[in-house]
Amino acid sequence: MKIYFIRHGATKGNTERRYVGVTDEELLPGSRAELLQITAPSVNSVYISPMKRCRETAAALYPDIEPVVISEFRECNFGDFEYKNYDELKDNKEYTRLIESGGLSGFPNGEKRHDFQKRCIEGFAKIPVSGEDITVIAHGGTIMAIFDEYALPHRDYYFWQCQNGGGFSARLEYKEGRPCLTDIEELTL
Repeated sequence: MKIYFIRHGATKGNTERRYVGVTDEELLPGSRAELLQITAPSVNSVYISPMKRCRETAAALYPDIEPVVISEFRECNFGDFEYKNYDELKDNKEYTRLIESGGLSGFPNGEKRHDFQKRCIEGFAKIPVSGEDITVIAHGGTIMAIFDEYALPHRDYYFWQCQNGGGFSARLEYKEGRPCLTDIEELTL
């Protein structure tokens, strides 16, 4: 079973390098137009985050497939840092603490990385193993969380960052009864 993991197209907040988590932004018109020109990988099913930017990406790439919404695929709740960027946060002591912890200390009034990753893994477990190829359209953080848990060979969480409209393809296998993502390739649409 092959799975394509695609990060949603670009939003205004993405272009301004903001933490866009719970903000339900739509795609930029130019990003939507670019997605409409792409020939997406042929799949039987599409699973998405409930956020508008993922719904719009799915509609552009797979107009003939009704996507299945996985609520656990929502992006991280960035709490007090939501919709802010580095320039706005660089002098914030809590932000400095977050960066120094490698993102593990959690977002004030938001999610801790462990809880976010656990939620994403629970969502991934909801996808039926049918043997048919599928696409997951989600957020950068969601993709990083899933790959940090299941990718072989294992790489650090941040290794799996991808650009808007980019992502990875992988083969889902089971080793010792555990799901694994193997034969991973960067996806360029």
